[in-house]
Amino acid sequence: MQKVHTTIDKENEIQEEIVRPYDQKEGETINMKKWNNFMLIIYVVLILMGIGTAYLLSKNMAGSKITLTKPMVIKTSTVEGSTDTTTFKDSAEGVLEKGGSNGEGSHKLIREGGPSQTAYLVSSVVDLDAYVGKKVRMWGQTMAARSVSWLMDVGKIELLSE
Repeated sequence: MQKVHTTIDKENEIQEEIVRPYDQKEGETINMKKWNNFMLIIYVVLILMGIGTAYLLSKNMAGSKITLTKPMVIKTSTVEGSTDTTTFKDSAEGVLEKGGSNGEGSHKLIREGGPSQTAYLVSSVVDLDAYVGKKVRMWGQTMAARSVSWLMDVGKIELLSE
């Protein structure tokens, strides 16, 4: 298919401009509308497959229940705190006193070995005030400290003597 376009330039000369399609085999045509429809069908199929996969995965996940168990909290005349031994795995023994150091800890545990062995304490589970002045064994989680040698979040405390 050829298209001939005739123009007249400045000097009134007739020039012909021929527009020809790019190399194409005889009888071969590209129909963009058909191509666009084909691509639209492909996109719709892919979206439906994605939705179907998500549905199947969610149905399989619904059968497996994820249960979170809350650790028990115990309170007896000698023991108080959490039964969670994986979080509160560090332990120490000594006499509990009120007061921290440089804003770290609300209490401190005076242990044998002098001031370098003192543990500074906070608690998210136990009321430490109830054990001030008493010899105790405690379990907790060591935390990062800025100015003290040992800072612990107490999770469980056991009264050894009054």
